[in-house]
Amino acid sequence: AQLHYSVPEDREPGFSVGDLAKDLGVEVRSLAARNLRLVSEGGQRHFQVDLAAGVLLLDSRLDREALCGQSPMCSLHLQLVMENPLQLHRVEVDVLDVNDNAPQFPKPEVVLEITEVANPGTRLPLEVAEDPDMGSNSISTYELSPSKHFALSINVRGDGVKMPEIVLEKALDREKVPVHHLTLTALDGGNPVKSGTAKVTIHILDANDNPPVCDPPISKVHLEENVPVGTLVTKLNVTDLDEGPNGDVEYSFKTSNNAPGKFTKLFSLDPRTGEIRTKAPLDYEESSAYEIAVRARDKGSPAMEGHCHLRVELIDINDNSPEIVLTSVSSPVQEDATPGTVIALIGVKDSDSGDNGQVHLQIAKELPFKLVSSFKEHFSLVTSGPLDREKASGYNITVRAVDSGSPPRAAQKTFYLRIADVNDNTPNFSSPFDTAHVQENSLPGTSVFSVSASDPDEGNNAKLSYSILDNGIQDVPISTYFRIDQDNGTIYTVRALDYEQDKVFQVPVEVKDAGSPALSSTAVVHVFVLDENDNAPNIVYPSVPKGSAFHQAIPALAEPGYLVTKVVAVDADSGHNAWLSYQLQEAAEALPFQVERRSGEIRLAQALRESEDSHRLVVEVRDNGTPSLSASVVIVISPEENSVQDFSQSLDLPQSSPKDTNITLYLIISLVSISLVSCVMFALVAARCLRAGSASWTLAGCCRGTGRKPASHFRGQMKPDGFIKYLDVGGVGLTSQPQNYTSCFSPMSDQSDFLFVKPFSHSSTAETVAAYEQVTSTLASPCDGQAQPNTDWRFSQTQRPGTSGSQNGEEAGAWPNNQFDTEVLQAMILASANEAADGNSTLGGGNGTMGLSARYGPQFTLQHVPDYRQNVYIPGSNATLTNAAGKRDAKNAAPAAGNKKKSGKKEKK
Repeated sequence: AQLHYSVPEDREPGFSVGDLAKDLGVEVRSLAARNLRLVSEGGQRHFQVDLAAGVLLLDSRLDREALCGQSPMCSLHLQLVMENPLQLHRVEVDVLDVNDNAPQFPKPEVVLEITEVANPGTRLPLEVAEDPDMGSNSISTYELSPSKHFALSINVRGDGVKMPEIVLEKALDREKVPVHHLTLTALDGGNPVKSGTAKVTIHILDANDNPPVCDPPISKVHLEENVPVGTLVTKLNVTDLDEGPNGDVEYSFKTSNNAPGKFTKLFSLDPRTGEIRTKAPLDYEESSAYEIAVRARDKGSPAMEGHCHLRVELIDINDNSPEIVLTSVSSPVQEDATPGTVIALIGVKDSDSGDNGQVHLQIAKELPFKLVSSFKEHFSLVTSGPLDREKASGYNITVRAVDSGSPPRAAQKTFYLRIADVNDNTPNFSSPFDTAHVQENSLPGTSVFSVSASDPDEGNNAKLSYSILDNGIQDVPISTYFRIDQDNGTIYTVRALDYEQDKVFQVPVEVKDAGSPALSSTAVVHVFVLDENDNAPNIVYPSVPKGSAFHQAIPALAEPGYLVTKVVAVDADSGHNAWLSYQLQEAAEALPFQVERRSGEIRLAQALRESEDSHRLVVEVRDNGTPSLSASVVIVISPEENSVQDFSQSLDLPQSSPKDTNITLYLIISLVSISLVSCVMFALVAARCLRAGSASWTLAGCCRGTGRKPASHFRGQMKPDGFIKYLDVGGVGLTSQPQNYTSCFSPMSDQSDFLFVKPFSHSSTAETVAAYEQVTSTLASPCDGQAQPNTDWRFSQTQRPGTSGSQNGEEAGAWPNNQFDTEVLQAMILASANEAADGNSTLGGGNGTMGLSARYGPQFTLQHVPDYRQNVYIPGSNATLTNAAGKRDAKNAAPAAGNKKKSGKKEKK
């Protein structure tokens, strides 16, 4: 907005110029909060703002004549700046003239000469009185004291200045009155009227009676500014009718109080020719016109003079470049500033006039800003689009001002605008899911994993802190297991972890910045606990108190190979750490017993002597961990007459509950249903094969093919998570005599002998399928007859894996080298053990390898695997899976044992 006020020049400081609050339409109490301030364009401070009252006050006494000189209009320009929002208002204050100056003549006494031969009507020019006031307060008229010979005449000059002249009304007579004394009074138009006087002395001279005359007396010349020095302005045309010295004219400048000697510094006058030339550069912006008064005096006696008045008006040329003034800049600006937000207030001015002073502002088009004109020569720089600090943290804004002159002149000003950050970016993890491994029993404070996140914001908006979320998946809060460094994202353990209790943890990690409002994101770290050998083997049978011995009676006439008892132990660890071996601790004397290294069976090695005492055996069970852990049990074996071993009573078989019968019934129904579906599927497949092939094919040929290549089929159902829900594997071997394996229940199974196996470690579906395909390629599935049982299908000493140095170098196979392979191996052996539970199948020799050679090398066969079947008792029987054949032919047990190594080598070969 633009406000206009006026104030007389004689007012005292503190005078109220205008009510700003009312004229601006704002409340007085908001002026201080909006930081209203006054900016003067001239640099001088004449006004002040009373924020309490909201008015503009006079700060110092004004002198219009000192401020504006002889300018007809005297205005002071102010700028009011208010913030929140940023606004600029222009205030123009007119300084009103007051009649505070009396007219004054250049000289208090004026001496004039006039010849006595002067004709009536002769005019004697007088000095013009000066009055700094303007308008009606300037000089209004002149008065001359009464005279018989002289009268006063007032002429008006082209610029409106009144020029007094004394006019001769009656012929003079020097002999009567040689000198005339008059008083010239100058009056202004103020109220009250002020005046100034000058004494005029007129000397009456004789002789030269014709003054020089200027033609025309008042002339005007137009001249371009910045013309070269010495340029001719004009040549005066002055005539004098006298002759001789009375007609010889000399020229000189006539100065006045209006411009005392000012134009004499810019122009030169030839006193003989009357030529006026420039002697300094002329500047239109300093003054657009000059009034030059020239006196033409002859050399008569007395000399007579004439006056020429010349007005030199300058023509403006485009010689000034625009000037850019940054009134206010709001830096930094928030990146979420809405379009139209005022960034800066820009003022521009050009000292030239007309088109040369018309200025246009412009900025680069690719910037998200634009210029809006507030009022004349003032612009606002506002946003024209969204800002993004992450793309541009600041802008170098160049404002270019171009005028409309020919040729145009330009100026530019560059300032930097910084963009302040706003929390508009969410922290992002490098990966939403990570996997880490930590050894169990690690000390609290062990570093597990370091997550990292990034935030493109800056300052507090990019200062990240990490924390662990309790998502309720685990029964115990995850914070009781792990903690995280909130600064660097390193995850540490809070306590020692137990692989046997928890194998994997899902640790949800949240990263949050320090912005307002704070933004966050989450990631999940799967921490897998790695097993270590921290559990010693636990002997579950025979179960005796600590420090006690287990007493076992055997027949005194037992033959070598007789099964005395069996030590059964378990290990809470997994993988290599859970593989157990049994051995007898060395005794002072040789004992007639031996223990199977992998099965824990204690057998009679040699016949007992008559009346032999009891034998004390210390059986040590050791795992395969590093370092190895062990447990031991003391067994006292006493030979007795007619002693019969009853394993059914020694083994604490679990009693089935009535509810288990229902489970068995449900399972039987399910098996029957699956069998029916399988038959239907088999019929459909057979029909399809017959339809697609030739009529000479048989059903077996359709399903198996005609070549010798072993065929296998695999049917499985996958869960959505990618793991196998159930598998149905079948195959045809390469052996000439077909074999089959049948699972059955023993008479004492009581309908509920089912084994639920704990799931092993996760692996990919492709790897699991490959493992089972290797199994199906080696396990025979015949449909003709049943093979004769092998009399000895246990491992020989050279075929069993053991500690270093216990095997023959040529026959030693490679152990599985990781926890996953070990658990897969255990699962496959348990499945095979179930198929061989009837004691009629054989897993020894070279007929089956269960795909182990494909995983662990061609030398690794089922013979190199610990015989876990030896840890399984057949309910209702005193035999294990490995001694089933030996029990049917006890007499041949020893020779069979003696031929183990030989038969094993033959089968392998």
